[in-house]
Amino acid sequence: MERKPSPTDWVIRSARPGSVERIEAWFGSHGYDPHRHDTYSIGRTLAGVQSFHYKGALRHGVPGNTLVLHPDEVHDGMAGTDAGFRYRMAYIDPSLIQNVLGGEPLPFIAGGLSSDPRLYRASETFVQALDHPLETLEEQDAVYDLAMALRSVGGKPRGRKRLDYRSAERARAFIMEHLHQGITLEMLEQASGREQWSLSRDFRALYGTSPYRFVTLRRLDCFRRLILDGFTLVDAALASGFHDQSHMTRHFTRSYGVSPMRWLERLRPSG
Repeated sequence: MERKPSPTDWVIRSARPGSVERIEAWFGSHGYDPHRHDTYSIGRTLAGVQSFHYKGALRHGVPGNTLVLHPDEVHDGMAGTDAGFRYRMAYIDPSLIQNVLGGEPLPFIAGGLSSDPRLYRASETFVQALDHPLETLEEQDAVYDLAMALRSVGGKPRGRKRLDYRSAERARAFIMEHLHQGITLEMLEQASGREQWSLSRDFRALYGTSPYRFVTLRRLDCFRRLILDGFTLVDAALASGFHDQSHMTRHFTRSYGVSPMRWLERLRPSG
């Protein structure tokens, strides 16, 4: 059961989203139940204490450090004090990072928080005020800077077998073109030219999640766009490739930590 939020909680999404989703939010107490994205969550606490459980420990984000949550890692979100907290966050698709790294395993930042000035500088573009829309080239430059900072701070993983980035990228492209079909590993094997279990292993290392989770999150992206355009929950769920509304709601809550209706209720106009 969802915990009751403060009536003054709010979330603003960037009015002109590019490849990177950006938000600003304020929560007075409980923010999100445990959930996991398939993106990097890169953020900055602007005021108060942003507390969250991550990798078996309770962490506390405060102004001056950078939040870096790895794709597909479970976390929640809550105010660390009675004063509430305000923050900005950008959700970076791992495929954008791979465009820069070219097939290396995704960098991991231990603990989900960093005081490293390289990450602070590299994330600045994404956590600036939302009334500054990012130009395409500005966003692309910022993705490059962030990828390099993640690589430098997180370090390159050792002892990993060579990954077949080209095959994994062919599988990812196939998924994006066939989201409304019932996709199987056999189909991805044929599309990518890579044996299915090796492909599944490489896909996780390169994009931070399994092929099935990747499909589900892309369908949820479609669902969110549709309900923001005024579709009913049931119509948006069916149009996005889910069996029914309850099927969609289960996946939505696991992925965003709130129900679809709660997600909508918190959204404010972006000015």
